[in-house]
Amino acid sequence: MTMTTALAEKPAHVPSDRVVDADIYALPGITDDFHAAWHTLQVNSPDIAWTPRNEGHWIALRGDVIAEVLGDHERFSSRIIIIPKSVGEQHGLLPTTLDPPVHRPYRQLFSSSFTPGAIRKLAPSIRETAIDLIEAFLARGHCDFTAEYARLFPVRIFMAMVDLPMSDAATIQHWAECMTRPDRDMTFDEAKQAFFRYVEPILDARRAQPGEDLISRMITGDLNGRMPDAQEAIALVTQVLIAGVDTVVNFLGFAMLYLAETPEAQRALAASPDTILRITGELFRRYGLVTIARTVVSDMEFHGVQLKAGELVATPTMLHGLDDRQNVDPMKVDFARRDGRQLTFGTGAHICVGQELARAEVAITIEEWLKRIPAFSVADDADTHAEGGIVGSIRRLSLRWDQSAA
Repeated sequence: MTMTTALAEKPAHVPSDRVVDADIYALPGITDDFHAAWHTLQVNSPDIAWTPRNEGHWIALRGDVIAEVLGDHERFSSRIIIIPKSVGEQHGLLPTTLDPPVHRPYRQLFSSSFTPGAIRKLAPSIRETAIDLIEAFLARGHCDFTAEYARLFPVRIFMAMVDLPMSDAATIQHWAECMTRPDRDMTFDEAKQAFFRYVEPILDARRAQPGEDLISRMITGDLNGRMPDAQEAIALVTQVLIAGVDTVVNFLGFAMLYLAETPEAQRALAASPDTILRITGELFRRYGLVTIARTVVSDMEFHGVQLKAGELVATPTMLHGLDDRQNVDPMKVDFARRDGRQLTFGTGAHICVGQELARAEVAITIEEWLKRIPAFSVADDADTHAEGGIVGSIRRLSLRWDQSAA
């Protein structure tokens, strides 16, 4: 995703006291602590601010404002969801760039594969995958968690769901990164076209001989009395592939870094494995990582500012969970917290359809890891600097433990 360093001119309707010099992909301090950098911007800025970076756009910085933008498709459209606007206009994937009620039939093509019941049926294979990966490096006493687990575990599960070879996963991940992070070696459109070229022959084959996999069900499903046409199918499957190989991969890095740096949390969870699924909600609250946008539908007054039709509003979903107006002491991970408020999976019509799968993958990872490695820490060769993007990430998390005790 190629970025520009040029600053946009402040529009006349934007008050000077609402302007912040904030590049949402490269905030000050973001490489040292992704979430602290966002929280610092939040507490030192207006509830909704305008930045001249990335072609100029608004940023919703408080939880209630973010929730309102994401939850009101009549005022804030999903037509363009990526900043800068010149990149977002190239997106066009389905159903993420459609608004209700048009988007619903497209979403229904795959939502049944991610219900709680469907995920419960997947749980044994998820657990088996986690165990296989951990056992592969257990005796060694150390691992590159990013490369040897996080980038493999959710992707292996997802590639099985779509019946694609695991050997293709690294290439798919690379294309996804080029579409979600700035300044990679392909532009957004180049990566999207690479996806399209990859997907097209797969779709032809699945139409000719459908299977029980997610792709076959999507492209042969009922879309208002018909099957998706060729272009709709490509846009649908590309979007699902991007979502399936990126977000949980990076969340696992943040969650396991926290555990590696917090021995008391390791001991508590190892002693009470039945609490792990519940406490994943607190980890998702604290370590959200997705920033998307919405498009202003028509001129309006909103939280004390004038918004103009066509302007973009960034919604850093992690800031809802980190907002001290939403949660007491929000930067603290508190496993006793029972009412933690968050929008890590979004809200409204486009709430993440894969959230049940994500919760299961994270809970099973922590459970099976602590069964085998109840005490671990960050290894010396780790690079825990963070990178910004539509999805935040940690560069490389290396972990170590006493193999004789494992």
